[in-house]
Amino acid sequence: MLASRMPEEFDAAIVGGGIAGLANAWMAARSGRSVVLFERDPQAKGASTRNFGMVWLIGQPLGEPYELARRSREFWLEFGGGSESWMRKCGSLHLAHHDDEWAVLQEFAAHASKAGIDVQLCSPEETLTRSPAANPDGLRGALWSEAEVAINPRAAMNDLSSWLGAEHGVTVRTDSTVVGIDGHKLTLADGSQCEAGRIVVCAGSDIQTLYPEVLSRPELQLCKLQMMRTRPQPDAWRLGPLLAGGLTMHRYESFSVCSSQATLRQRISAEHPELDQFGIHTMASQFPDGSVVLGDSHEYGSPLPSSDSPQINELILREERRMIHLPRWEIAERWHGIYLKHTKAPYLLEAPADHVRIMTGLGGAGMTLSLGLAEKLWQEWGGGE
Repeated sequence: MLASRMPEEFDAAIVGGGIAGLANAWMAARSGRSVVLFERDPQAKGASTRNFGMVWLIGQPLGEPYELARRSREFWLEFGGGSESWMRKCGSLHLAHHDDEWAVLQEFAAHASKAGIDVQLCSPEETLTRSPAANPDGLRGALWSEAEVAINPRAAMNDLSSWLGAEHGVTVRTDSTVVGIDGHKLTLADGSQCEAGRIVVCAGSDIQTLYPEVLSRPELQLCKLQMMRTRPQPDAWRLGPLLAGGLTMHRYESFSVCSSQATLRQRISAEHPELDQFGIHTMASQFPDGSVVLGDSHEYGSPLPSSDSPQINELILREERRMIHLPRWEIAERWHGIYLKHTKAPYLLEAPADHVRIMTGLGGAGMTLSLGLAEKLWQEWGGGE
């Protein structure tokens, strides 16, 4: 009779190979721990690869969320090393095409200045100098921030996973689904086991596999978003900064410090209730191949629609055309993503046991917050194994 194989032992085990899992693997390895990361698919393909690729500091409320975003940006730049192959330090522009949008940007700029955040109000002429994509018709101006970084999330996830293995000794196990956690022991779908001094679960919207009770909480919501990507733009045309508009000011919590946001919201809700119905706001980023990512929508609840809505895509494109001009609007790809959002906090950080942490609920800010939040988790955890 063959002897049973003894479980491998690590200082830390990370469940989930998206950006939250990779961030925790990095921070655990930085502290000198032996780390194993389990990803159920051949490579991550969840929300971490289905987004704009924005490290979006300007969209985070002042205080802890903004500071976590700022720290995440530092880590992204450390990892990317200034590479233009999948990362650009491009900044962002919020475009105003209505007086109420311009009022919000002016008020926000004043708040940001008091908080020591470097932003600049731009005239229509200055805006068009920064981005040829800005629609000049009715343009009141824009808010410029140089902090934002654009990445190609699909390339970044693969490169970060490989880098963690090569540079930090992280053991990355793909095609490996963790189906149970009992004490310090993790059991995989193939029956194999692993033991770890500390365990971090970063399973995103699939948290119900290991902790179904977490997903049942009313403050946590599943969100489905629809997005699309154009074919590469011709003649090396460049979008410039990351772009957003009035619908983003309408939806993003960072603009809630502005009393003028209420007027903007009232107008949009009265003129276009269909945008509120599907949670549509318009942003645009550009991948290194020249294609432009457009979106997005927000549908909440369970069950979420299993099929994508052509109506939602049409509304997104309608609003994008009001905000920006592109040389080429032909769509090469359409997709949807699903993430878990905490409705009362920027994230969920939970300790179901002394040696286990759950990190999820970052909503659409995973690329922006995960690295900073993972550093916070491991700093606060501290101590030995």
